[in-house]
Amino acid sequence: MTTKISKRRKANEQLKPAEALPASEAIKALKQFKAPKFDQTVEVAMFLGLDTRQADQNLRGSVSLPKGIGKAKRVIAFCQSDVAREALSAGAVKAGAEELVAEIEAGWMDFDVAIASPDMMRVASKLGKVLGPKGLMPSPKNGTVTPKVVDAVKEFAAGKVEYRADKAGNVHAVIGKMSFPEADLVQNLEHFIHTIERAKPATVKGVYIKKISVSGTMTPGVQVAYTSAVPA
Repeated sequence: MTTKISKRRKANEQLKPAEALPASEAIKALKQFKAPKFDQTVEVAMFLGLDTRQADQNLRGSVSLPKGIGKAKRVIAFCQSDVAREALSAGAVKAGAEELVAEIEAGWMDFDVAIASPDMMRVASKLGKVLGPKGLMPSPKNGTVTPKVVDAVKEFAAGKVEYRADKAGNVHAVIGKMSFPEADLVQNLEHFIHTIERAKPATVKGVYIKKISVSGTMTPGVQVAYTSAVPA
């Protein structure tokens, strides 16, 4: 198995374009790589000119991509009992308050996203040391703390994408599956790039979007040429 993977990677590196390509051509090039038997996840990586030591440049948010990402997410909701029933109907795997906190404190972590209504943050905050390091703590910045809990559950369960800049200024996100039509992947890629573009902190100086690349689970990255969509 290891030999097959190394041979595939070597062959794929030989197919890797030497220059940055427009979004449509980058996706086309990505699909030409030798593929494994499973449906690869396609991701975008953006290197941004951020100084994450500054609080207002800790870029974080969420976005619903026009063509989805081909994967449902497991969502929980910290909310009042009357809202919990609706949240469960909307797709939450669990919903509640103190009893949900107790379950997580006992070790249950079978979820991808945690939503909370603002009044429930006093309850959810008890889990800061557990959820914080895993990037699962609800936050207003990425839309996971909201009075519209049911709507948020629906969006995130359907695959709403969260993004967050790391210490080096890199942002990574899933934009779909390799089985998606090229046009769908291109639309998702461009939508995500433009979302990050519009989220540019006012205090950023110099070049904001420095590099963009797309890759599959087992492919090299293909560099994407960046063209601003925001009017000067």
